[in-house]
Amino acid sequence: MERERETGGGDDAFAYRGNRLGMPETGPGSVPGVGRRLLALALDWGLSLAVAYGLIGADPQTEQLTPVLVFALMTVVLLSLFGTTLGKRITGIGIAATGERSFPWPLAVVIRTALLCLVIPAVVYDRDQRGLHDRAAGTVSRRL
Repeated sequence: MERERETGGGDDAFAYRGNRLGMPETGPGSVPGVGRRLLALALDWGLSLAVAYGLIGADPQTEQLTPVLVFALMTVVLLSLFGTTLGKRITGIGIAATGERSFPWPLAVVIRTALLCLVIPAVVYDRDQRGLHDRAAGTVSRRL
């Protein structure tokens, strides 16, 4: 409520996804749509399954947690180093800090990834289409 007063009111402050974060409406730097982000997640998850069951040799019948751990490790390392994962890069998405939290980048990535792996925080999102995992970590998805 306080933030709405500072930005000039409820609906007037929301013109498009990301405007409250100073992001453009379209093109590079804008907030990507849900479809693009789901495709990136599916690509990253598929890669995690391939690594867990194909390269590591985990048994799909007994080791269901292995792909989640591979996904988390892959996501933390790639986001920390490059600000994007393979699936996100293919779909033209990067992750950036918003400046609303003072976490060091690697810690923000760990927080974001841990909450993403819990699933529920990722499917609850605001008008800027930032999931609870992004809000908690002080990050935002952006188009490359």
